[in-house]
Amino acid sequence: MKLEFMASCAVIVPDPPRSRKLYVDALGLPLESAGDDEYAHSERIEGVKHFGVWPLYQAAQACFGTPDWPADRTVPQASVEFDVAAPEQVQAAADELAAAGHTLLHDAREEPWGQTVARVQAPEGTIVGISFTPSMHDG
Repeated sequence: MKLEFMASCAVIVPDPPRSRKLYVDALGLPLESAGDDEYAHSERIEGVKHFGVWPLYQAAQACFGTPDWPADRTVPQASVEFDVAAPEQVQAAADELAAAGHTLLHDAREEPWGQTVARVQAPEGTIVGISFTPSMHDG
């Protein structure tokens, strides 16, 4: 697999309003949410394409289809995603990870916003995504 760049980094938080006090109020990060969505994010922080404050229940929903994180898995505190050059490379990269002994949280799939992503969980609990995010590629 050939990774093009780090696409995003997000902290995963059990209490989004409490975390917002640090990331927005104290640090002054230009994080925004859509409507009632508690996922706060920005593409306007120098040096990173996307930074987010991801509610744990949304991470669980994205990985397992339920708002509850499975009790038999380490609760993640962060998520990183690495982009590949094309959407069809996401599943190939996921297959490489699986062949190397890493358990996929889910195979490649296209999210409603157009990103194709597959995810694994690192031994320390970090969610690691291999993705293709069209808006982050030139052309």
